Amino acid sequence: MKHVSVLLEQVLKALDVKSGGLYLDCTFGAGGYTKAILSVEGARVCAIDRDSNVLQDVESLRECYGNRLEFYLCDFGGMDEALAKYQEMFDGIVFDIGVSSMQIDQGDRGFSFQQSGPLDMRMDSSQELDAKYVVNHLPEKELASIIREYGDEKRARIIAKNIVNARKNKEIETTSELSDIIRASIPYYKDSINPATRTFQAIRIFVNDELNQLKKGLLIAKSLLKPTGVLAVVTFHSGEDVIVKKQFDSWCGKVSAPNRYLPQAIEKNAKSEFVFVHKGIVIAGEDELENNPRARSAKLRAVKKCEV
Repeated sequence: MKHVSVLLEQVLKALDVKSGGLYLDCTFGAGGYTKAILSVEGARVCAIDRDSNVLQDVESLRECYGNRLEFYLCDFGGMDEALAKYQEMFDGIVFDIGVSSMQIDQGDRGFSFQQSGPLDMRMDSSQELDAKYVVNHLPEKELASIIREYGDEKRARIIAKNIVNARKNKEIETTSELSDIIRASIPYYKDSINPATRTFQAIRIFVNDELNQLKKGLLIAKSLLKPTGVLAVVTFHSGEDVIVKKQFDSWCGKVSAPNRYLPQAIEKNAKSEFVFVHKGIVIAGEDELENNPRARSAKLRAVKKCEV
């Protein structure tokens, strides 16, 4: 499936891209947001991604836009160090959180239960921890906690128990093996989504430390944004959205109560540093949902930094 950037028009509207502006794309992926920003004459983009598989798309865009595009291979937590050379702040920053359709479509990356492949799920293939280790070595109680917390899966305990029972006989090596165990754990699943969806999502989030990376990335992005600059974040998971909402509320002068994703309450800032670009969330319209099913759970939040 060809990758289509979710909520592209809405993100561009929030960023209000201008000629000569400098923008940071924190999740390059297939380059959808970056290409759209660069299509504005004179706009410049610095992009990052933790997945080295994106480098071919980076080079393709460089052939078109030359030195208006710079790219760094790093995760959210390392982008302040990677971008240390920049002497100017950014006019806009965008995050598209979660797994990309390219990663899902590559069976050997192990992200999808719809294709049989090795249990991997690493966005950064150089890191040590992968899904195979998580599934075959973590204690049952910890597995259940991961599946419940990051997947909102009500049957987390029975799924974890069945995974542990299965691995006693044979190491679980492929996505199809794991998917079969999950399906057998939920024989009368009434939800409209595949019964393996939530568990695969949970393991992926844990393997890539996605929620902690998001927390770090938001704080770094805040420090890199110039006055009147916009930070736009697209999320797909409730945990991601809660983190973004609570952080944005705090920056805009609202009190944020603690929750399971942010156990410490975020204090209200003495002075509002940001204002909301729009109230609440922006979601995909019917036309986009028809052309891009991935957009069904997407939520866009955006804030604008106040002038000093």
